Amino acid sequence: MKKILILVTAALLVVAFFALDLNRYLTLDGMKASLGQFEAQRAASPVGVGLAFFAVYVVATALSLPGAVILTLAAGALFGLTVGTVIVSFASSIGATLAFLASRYVLREAIQRRFGDRLKAMNEGMAKDGMLYLFTLRLVPIFPFFLVNLLMGLTPVRTLSYYWVSQLGMLAGTLVYVNAGTQLAQITSLSGIVSPGLLLSFALLGVFPMLAKKFMNFLQSRRVYAKWQRPKTFDRNLVVIGGGAAGLVTSYIAAAVKAKVTLVEAHKMGGDCLNYGCVPSKALIKSSRIASQMRHAENYGLSAVDPKFSFSKVMTRVHEVIAAVAPHDSVERYTELGVEVLQGYAKIVDPWTVEIKLNDGGTQRLTTRSIVIAAGARPFVPLLPGLDDVGYVTSDTLWDEFAKLDTPPARLVVLGGGPIGCELAQSFARLGSKVTQVEMAPRIMIREDIEVSDLARDSLTRDGIDVLTGHKALRCERQGDRKFIVVEHQGIEKRIEFDALLCAVGRVARLQGYGLEDL
Repeated sequence: MKKILILVTAALLVVAFFALDLNRYLTLDGMKASLGQFEAQRAASPVGVGLAFFAVYVVATALSLPGAVILTLAAGALFGLTVGTVIVSFASSIGATLAFLASRYVLREAIQRRFGDRLKAMNEGMAKDGMLYLFTLRLVPIFPFFLVNLLMGLTPVRTLSYYWVSQLGMLAGTLVYVNAGTQLAQITSLSGIVSPGLLLSFALLGVFPMLAKKFMNFLQSRRVYAKWQRPKTFDRNLVVIGGGAAGLVTSYIAAAVKAKVTLVEAHKMGGDCLNYGCVPSKALIKSSRIASQMRHAENYGLSAVDPKFSFSKVMTRVHEVIAAVAPHDSVERYTELGVEVLQGYAKIVDPWTVEIKLNDGGTQRLTTRSIVIAAGARPFVPLLPGLDDVGYVTSDTLWDEFAKLDTPPARLVVLGGGPIGCELAQSFARLGSKVTQVEMAPRIMIREDIEVSDLARDSLTRDGIDVLTGHKALRCERQGDRKFIVVEHQGIEKRIEFDALLCAVGRVARLQGYGLEDL
């Protein structure tokens, strides 16, 4: 009941504020119209008017009423820079703290009880760095102050800390706005509009957010880098970790502008695109498309035929295409372009030092001005019971595993309905596999528009693929040499037998092993 009473009281005060048209005083025109009257009252009772203004400012900020900027300008016009700054600094901080306490009392318990698990990381972050976050928000008003008061009340930030950090963070902005108010009060003629003082005040209003942001970036940078010693000289301008598409382009551009750049790749140059993704998949798609066109040659006025082919030759061609493109992404080519290429595993020791364990057994350390991690992603393999027992391939491993086969898998299950799963499911179906595609979401290609999903499903179905959407994979089972995947749809379990299982449920960024955890 107390919480409800607080909410009702606050709501009634806000309604009364607008119903009585008091908001007209919190506009620039309203302030100017009332300035003479307020000055007369201040001359008669300076302390009384000062206390009344202080109370109005506290109420306005506590209730998150619009017009705090106008009140701040008015403080400068009425009381001058020093007194106006003191009044606004304390009144705004007290009002903000009252709003903070109201939010904490009324909302925090319910929010934490309902979303406690999701808010755990935020609570830990606020307990560790909450004062820095608050100081940043107060100094650089990215969010409206009333929103800061509301949200901070839901966190474990201490009230006293909230007050003094708010007052300190808002002080610089308060000075700028109160000073602008003193200049506005001095305009008595058109010549006053272009006075140096007024122009300087408005210039400060414009550049203050930018200067405050740069100051906070400086403080955060000092805080982050304080534990390390920056080298006086550097071995390289740039070290790029990862020789895939992003790493190759990055190092090429750096070399083109004459930077000293080192590219570190532990495995195959060209990364996923050349070795596991774009190049091999499109080579396979081309072969499967021709096979499909031969079966449907009547669409082109020709006689349809059933294509005869060796699956091993198809896979051999895939690897030949990779080999044909590989020189463009090779160590030799990039060395000629001016990039130093080191083959090994890179670990970031500090913000300017990279340690490389070379594949030939040596170790090399390089200092560098900048580091780019372009390590790409890997296939995500779900924690499915029995998956390791039945065996599986991914979009990374199938090119070598299936190259050993004389014929495509007779029964292939593709787990996943994204772009990788769809293109590989269609390719193997066109090459003769009986393909079942399992997708947990209600439609395939879930990130695309519904029309795209429908178009893709129709195309896959025409190629004989059994597309099972809304089916959740539960487990894999083996009975002798027979392998099954168990899926659930609308509460009913279904067993699907297969000869090969392709996991294509998505990809995750490679972030471990580069020293980031230690930094």
